[in-house]
Amino acid sequence: MKVIVPLAGKGTRLLPLTKRVPKPLVRVAGRPVMDYVMDAVQGLDVEELIVITGHLKESVERYIVEHYDIPAKFVEQKTLDGTAGAINLARPYVDSPVLIIFVDTVFEADLSLINRVDADGIIWAKEVEDYQRFGVIVTDAGGYMTRIVEKPSTPVSRLANIGLQYIRDWKSLFDGIAHTLKQPPGKGGEYYLTDAFQYMVDRGRRLLTASVAGWYDCGKVDTLLETNQHLLEHGRARTPAGPCPGCTIVPPVYIEDGVTIRDATVGPNVSIEAGSFVADSTITNSILGRNVRVVRGTVKDSLVGDDQKVEGRTLQQSVMDAGEVATAK
Repeated sequence: MKVIVPLAGKGTRLLPLTKRVPKPLVRVAGRPVMDYVMDAVQGLDVEELIVITGHLKESVERYIVEHYDIPAKFVEQKTLDGTAGAINLARPYVDSPVLIIFVDTVFEADLSLINRVDADGIIWAKEVEDYQRFGVIVTDAGGYMTRIVEKPSTPVSRLANIGLQYIRDWKSLFDGIAHTLKQPPGKGGEYYLTDAFQYMVDRGRRLLTASVAGWYDCGKVDTLLETNQHLLEHGRARTPAGPCPGCTIVPPVYIEDGVTIRDATVGPNVSIEAGSFVADSTITNSILGRNVRVVRGTVKDSLVGDDQKVEGRTLQQSVMDAGEVATAK
């Protein structure tokens, strides 16, 4: 099996951090989002990663080569024409079933279904309230997809496509993508992979919809912080090992070795990475990168990149990196 990983997007909802850090390498609970995703495929027989790059592609390529023990091929998506366009770039290198993973989410899914289900493919989905933001799936009584609707205005379904798909009939998939790319583009001038899935179903292919135990969005600040909280509550929490004079630590937190904290309240739901310094301050529901300095300040509901200084000020519902501050989107 080959794994296709589309990574070309710019992550505009996490600006200014994503000017410097590719969205899949944004860290949550001390690790890049992509690491959690790659953990999930460890037990599978993966022949090769096919990585569709774009924004900050050199950083992505370097990280993958250095950190994952799986052969990887990199293909640049020079025109951001949507998910169907991205996956189409992998076509010359696919000659077997594929797993497609969009890595701006963390998921809890049973990937062993791949070896147990007799279907042409599997699309993992999660029931959501804000169905208008997603492609949603309509199924038959057996759980097989009949329709997939991109960002519906009416609640035809609340089963959101989470961006994790296994396609056994890869030839039919690429026929569907070719058909989609010949049609007029959809919203935003983009071609959607979901239209290729609809093409497959319309021609008799059976795509099973499988539920996930959890799905955590890392694409915007509020959901990234919710994901951070979930990870801290389920095994990633880490309290400071050294002295912490005048501190109040409110769990759960993730605080690396090499962080100095004094006369400060930290937590709940806070991650702070090595080299950071916090004094006379309050930090809640936030992620602070490496070598961040917070003195006489308050950081709340925010994302702070490496090497930033917050001194004598309040940062709330914001993203800060390279000296820039943007209100969270």
